[in-house]
Amino acid sequence: MKTALFVTRAQPFHLGHLKVIEWILKKYDKVIIVIGSSQESNTEKNPFTFEERKEMINKTLKSEGIKKDRYDIIGIPDVHNDKAWVGMVLDEAVFDVVFTKNFWTGGCFKKLNIPVEKHPMYNNISASKIRKKIEQSEKWENLVPLEVQKIIKRIDLRNRFKHTHTSSST
Repeated sequence: MKTALFVTRAQPFHLGHLKVIEWILKKYDKVIIVIGSSQESNTEKNPFTFEERKEMINKTLKSEGIKKDRYDIIGIPDVHNDKAWVGMVLDEAVFDVVFTKNFWTGGCFKKLNIPVEKHPMYNNISASKIRKKIEQSEKWENLVPLEVQKIIKRIDLRNRFKHTHTSSST
């Protein structure tokens, strides 16, 4: 069985992430989705908890008909040490190749001679742009799957942003 690794922060999980996972699953039997910065939450750059991000991915993939045996989701915290970070991933996952467009992430794996490939980018969607649109009350719903829309609305992300900015400025 051929397995790929896909590393993302998923802050939030969006249609681009979904397209990448679908693309990987056309080439590989299984994908292991690494949610990076898993310890980060309730900040401007990382507003969602690990559990919220995991829920976004699970519910979206289920609604798209992707069976649970085709993917795993693991959380890996930031440790600010390339070798230690990759070691944590290797402790949690067995895979054949890493898919990333992030220079730092790719470099971490390449240092250990682990194959790294770039995945396509779909519609130039970026989680940071989505977060900004939500914060500024602009249209964002068309950039994320329906299941993610429901989660973002349920947790009232706009209100969370207000609290984040208030607490960070004091």
